[in-house]
Formats: sequence, C-alpha cells, structure tokens
Amino acid sequence: MMRRRTLVRAGATALAAPLAPAALTALTAGPARAAQVPVRGVDLSSVPKGEDHGAVFRHQDGTVGDPVRILQEGGATWVRLKVWVNSPDGYHGKPQILAMARRAAALGMQTLVDFHYSDSWADPGQQNKPAAWAGLGGAALERAVADHTADILGALAAQGTPAGMAQIGNEINGGLLWPDGSADDWDALAGLLTSGSRAATAASPGTRIVLHLAEGGDLGGTRWWFDNAVSRGVPFDVIGLSFYGYWHGSLDELQANADDAAARYGKDVLVAETGYPFRLGSEDGTADLIGSSSQLVPGYPATPEGQLAWMRDITAVMARVPGGRGLGVCYWEPAWTATPGNGWDPADPGSGNAWENQALFGYDDRALPAVTWP
Repeated sequence: MMRRRTLVRAGATALAAPLAPAALTALTAGPARAAQVPVRGVDLSSVPKGEDHGAVFRHQDGTVGDPVRILQEGGATWVRLKVWVNSPDGYHGKPQILAMARRAAALGMQTLVDFHYSDSWADPGQQNKPAAWAGLGGAALERAVADHTADILGALAAQGTPAGMAQIGNEINGGLLWPDGSADDWDALAGLLTSGSRAATAASPGTRIVLHLAEGGDLGGTRWWFDNAVSRGVPFDVIGLSFYGYWHGSLDELQANADDAAARYGKDVLVAETGYPFRLGSEDGTADLIGSSSQLVPGYPATPEGQLAWMRDITAVMARVPGGRGLGVCYWEPAWTATPGNGWDPADPGSGNAWENQALFGYDDRALPAVTWP
C-alpha cells in the first residue's frame, strides 16, 4: 500500500445510491457496534521487523503485551501478511510468514497471505519484477509465479497453519510483474494470474483465492477489470478491494461497488485494506501520508474517536452487502509504529515511517479505542 497513485479507467462511474450520513451517526452513537462480519483482519506484516528493532506495544492500561494478542483480544479474527520475493532487508519472506502464522493460529486466528510478486512494494503505481525474475517471460515467468506461490503456501500447510486466503497480487488494477503482466495485455496477465491461482490451490486446497484491486469506490473500473478476468477464466473466490476514504471515494461508492461486484460475479467481497488517522503530526519527523486536515474525510476527525467511527462505518458497509457476501474488513498495518530501523524503505535502514498516525497504537504505545473491533 505504500506509494499511492490513482489509476482511472475510461468509463469508470460512481453509480452510488445515497445513504444516511453514517459519520455523524457513528460519532454520536456511543458504544453501538457495527453488525458483525466474519473477517475482522489486521495486516501485521511489519511486526517481526518492528519487534526486532525494539518496538513496544501496550494494552490500554499501559501494560506491555504481544501486539497479536492485543488485537485478537480486541476482536480481530484474521492476520494478513505480505510476501516479498527477496526483500533488501531480509523481512517479509518465508521465515517471517511461517512464524507469524504460528502466532496467529495459537490465538485461533486465520491467515491471509498477500503475494506482491516483487522484492518491495507493489501497488497501482509500481509492479516491479523481482530481481531474480528479471530475465524471465512467458511460460518461464508463469512457472516462477507458480513455484513461489506453492513454496509459501505449501510450507504453511506443512506446519499445520494453512492459509485461509491468498491474494494473487497486490492492488493489481494495472496488472503485475510489469511489463509482462500489464493490464494492457490481458491475455498475458490472465496467464500469470491463473498460474498463481492454480498453484495456490494445488499446494493448499482449502485456501480461498483473492484478486485484489485498489480504488474500492470505482464501480466502472472494478467491472472493467473483473469482466476481463472472468472472460479469460481466471479462477478466484473473493474480490478484494482497498478502500481509503481520503483517496478512493465515499462510503456510498464503496457500498455500490461491493453490492454490484457480489451480484455481478457471484463472489464474496472483502475490504482488504483500510485505515484512518487518530491524530495529525508525525512522531518521527517523516511526513505522514495523511498529515493535514484538508486530507481528512468529512465527518471523521483525526482523533481516536474519528478513527473508531471510520472502522465502525466501513464494517457496517460490508455487513450490508446482500446475501452475506460482504466478508469484512482488514485494517492495514495497525502495529506499524515509529520504531527506528523499521521505516518504509526496505533498502534504507534510516528511512522513517509515514503511517504511524494511522496505527492502532498511539505515540505512547498504548492500544487505541479502535483496537476493540467496532
């Protein structure tokens, strides 16, 4: 999710039906909770590196604790983990995935594996091949995708912690493994996606396959992308959408898109990423992704209460998807705090964190109200 660039496709349309102003309701509703959904996820990819560099996590009463347990006790049911092929910092690989999946399973949580098929961040603005795959193309690149996917998922299954879901790519509106898998060549893109999906199912038969886009409020773009995937027979089980209200439109637009996707494709829909700031002002001096009041979603202040209201309302959107097709929501990197050495750039140990004001732990390391799943 790190570097955001908006990708707009011709023909994209909002087609949103008006809803009640959820934000004002959420901020005045006291302890009222959103309807329950089966997936209440937290992306904890940064935790191993953070802990190795001295990150501390506290319960709301100030006592030090395990961040996975703190979040699980608050209501989280899934852990999401990104996988890079050969990260410059040695993290986000198989050893960390296996260890984190064991921690999650010990607390009764399931794991969602997020394959980036890159050595670093993959998102709508960058889908770079791993260095080891730079010279591969065609069938050889498809084999590399399949082998990597099977290696991670097979290892998870072998240790008794099979992945509940696996994303074949991260925010792949424009494709993956550029230039080979660009969405400008849908036949090639479909071949890569199909290779990864089939390898995942063969290595871990019970794992559900997710195809994940950004721009969760873009109904037209979602239709364009999934119509292409379906027409080429790409196998998948779940439609994943990133939705950040300060980038991707209104909650009304998310509702319209999720409802449409569930009905049009007969698939479950998951908000695979979201987040919201609990304050403005960086802790480590690195400019935050959301750092000014002009960037905020109207009705949701940058306060612990505003963050909690956002989580309550986006969870309610997914609970309203007809037919129970709204699986739920994953919060992106709630434990990525401003710990020296655990910055955004895996190739630069001195880089800072642009996300810490959207974590679910405050600058005093204490769990914020939104840790208790709304």
